Amino acid sequence: MLKDISLGKFVDTGSALHRIDPRVKVIMYAVYLVAIFMISSPAALALMGIVIILQLLVAKMPPKVVKSTVTPIIPLTIFIFILNILTIKTGDVLWHKGFIRITDHGLNKAIIMSVRLIYLILSTSVMLTLTTTPLKIADALEKLFAPLKIFKVPVHEMAMMMSIALRFIPTLIEETDKIMKAQIARGADYDTGSFLNRVKGYVSVLVPLFVSSFKRADELAVAMDARCYRGGEGRTKLNPLHIVRFDILAATLLVVGAVVPVVLDQVIR
Repeated sequence: MLKDISLGKFVDTGSALHRIDPRVKVIMYAVYLVAIFMISSPAALALMGIVIILQLLVAKMPPKVVKSTVTPIIPLTIFIFILNILTIKTGDVLWHKGFIRITDHGLNKAIIMSVRLIYLILSTSVMLTLTTTPLKIADALEKLFAPLKIFKVPVHEMAMMMSIALRFIPTLIEETDKIMKAQIARGADYDTGSFLNRVKGYVSVLVPLFVSSFKRADELAVAMDARCYRGGEGRTKLNPLHIVRFDILAATLLVVGAVVPVVLDQVIR
C-alpha cells in the first residue's frame, strides 16, 4: 500500500549514521552524487553498491524499509532501461527486428543508467531522509548556504520551505492511500479497464487530495502565524549544530567510500 512507501520518512534506529552532523551528511550526499555519475565500469559500480549496502547496515535499516524505498522507482528504472536500449544505436548489434535494434553499447548504457538511479535513491535516503529529520536538514542547509545572505538571498525561508516539503511527503502519501480506499469502498476501480479510463479514475483521487493539501497548508500558515513566526531574523536555535571529532572521522570514512570506486574506475579505464 502507499502508506508503506518509505520515501521521505525518517526512521530512527539510533545508529552512528543518525548521530552525524546533518551538514556533514548533506556535503557527503553531494560527494556521492558526483561519484555515482563518474563511475561506469562494472567493478566500480559493484564496489559502490557494496559501500551503499554497508551504509544501510550501519544505519540499521530494516530490509522492509529498504524495499519500500526502492519499490516506487522500479517503473521509472524500467522506463529508463528501455529508453536507453531503444535510442542508442551505436555498437555491435545483439538483436534486430523491424525498427527495434539492440546493441551492446545500448544495453551497457541502459544497465549503467538504471543502476545509477537506484544508487542515487538509496544514497539520498540513507544520507538524508531516513537518517535525518526534516528540521535538521533545514538547519544544515541554512548553515551551509548562510554566505548567500550577503546577496540578500532568503536562506532561512528557502530551508524552511524544503523542510516543510520533506515533512509533508509521508503525510500526502498517507492521505492519498486513505482517499483511494474510500473511493474503492464507493465502487471506484483503478486496476481494470483501458489506460485512459484508469487515468480518468485517478481524477477522483487528485481533486480531494489537492483540496486536502490546500487545507493543510492554510492550517500550517495559521499555526505558524499564531506562534509569531516572522522569518529567520533574530531567531535562535534550541539545539545548535556543532562539528565534533566523531563527525570528522565519519566524514573521512564516507569520503574514502566515495573516492575508492572512482579511483578504481579510472584505473580500469
